[in-house]
Amino acid sequence: MRPLGDILYNFHWVVPGECGRMAQPWAGGMGPYLERRGVKALINLRGRNDDLSWWKNETGATAARGIAHLDAMLDSRKLPTRAMLMRLIEAFDSAPRPFVLKCSGGQDRTSFASALYLIHRGGWAAMEEARAQYARFPYLHFPKKHQRWLKPFLDFAAEESNGSSLASWIGEHYTPDRLKSWLESRGLADAHGGIFLVPTRSPFQW
Repeated sequence: MRPLGDILYNFHWVVPGECGRMAQPWAGGMGPYLERRGVKALINLRGRNDDLSWWKNETGATAARGIAHLDAMLDSRKLPTRAMLMRLIEAFDSAPRPFVLKCSGGQDRTSFASALYLIHRGGWAAMEEARAQYARFPYLHFPKKHQRWLKPFLDFAAEESNGSSLASWIGEHYTPDRLKSWLESRGLADAHGGIFLVPTRSPFQW
């Protein structure tokens, strides 16, 4: 039987005791929940949002408990830039363990980041384990039209990397334009909402 907090926050271990994944806790219980879980760091996939109350509350709650807070920006509908993916890799490497990955619902951006973490950690041999992070159950990943690029990204990365590590490939060769062309060549031209430029924010979406 899963604890109520795990259900409410869509919490799951990606690697037990090392990396978890979760949704944004809207009821103000983030700090106590992370503390009970023994989490040492939070990687926020919604980006730095100094002017929004959820970000202020989140950073205040983590700071009060000595939990590291790292910001990264992902958009589930827009293809990421190289800088966005490099920042995510940097967060993986610098976050104290155990850390947790978190977006808004813990379903789409979090599935993507969790999958990349497994590849970054275990190499391309972890591909099947990484694909499983996109499961509808228990993670509730039900991609909408422009979120259908998230899972195929793994195949694109594996093909394009030609055996290089994920981090090396991202830093030296990845471009969103190549990803866009790859998706188009496989009949997935409408699987995204374009290349990321500037986020369209709201207190709820971001």
